Amino acid sequence: MFANLSGIEIKRIFALLLALLVCMPPAGAASVTSLAKAKPTLTPSPSPAWPPKGFTKSKDGNVFVKIPTAKELVGLASNDKNLTRALAKTVDGVPVCEKYSCGAVQVSSLTGCTWWVITANIKGATSVDDKTLKVFGTVRTTIGETGAQKYSTILIISGEAIELRHFVSNIKASCRKDVPAEEVPGTTYTLAP
Repeated sequence: MFANLSGIEIKRIFALLLALLVCMPPAGAASVTSLAKAKPTLTPSPSPAWPPKGFTKSKDGNVFVKIPTAKELVGLASNDKNLTRALAKTVDGVPVCEKYSCGAVQVSSLTGCTWWVITANIKGATSVDDKTLKVFGTVRTTIGETGAQKYSTILIISGEAIELRHFVSNIKASCRKDVPAEEVPGTTYTLAP
């Protein structure tokens, strides 16, 4: 499965997300008039459709994966505290996806997973003069448990400087049922030989 979100797209998403957060009124800012006009009951959000639309199903039919567009990622971050926190993380005072090339993937499972392993390649032009694409490294990200038919969005952070214009590709997700023998959640970036 191939998909790309360049670091510049992630940077734009992060800027838009921050702008949305700044524009939102502070908690408790509703006027007495607006509260008086509020409906007494709230309509619950509809349950997400199953099987998930727009997702690719694994051969065994248990795992569903989707690479979100930049616009979808903004919407996902507005409703996902973990994703918002991951996008806001800084390295040397710079938001992580403004420093490194990043990507993202949405995962879900029919039966639930004890933990997930996400792998991806970091690709880019060989040099300024040679536009031949090559793999510069691989990212391996782990996340914790997800329930049956629950969705999770994972930010994939490389160790490649965003200025190099490398991108995340060949994203693969593995639903694990065993007990992890490593740190979860965690991310490792390995340079290609």
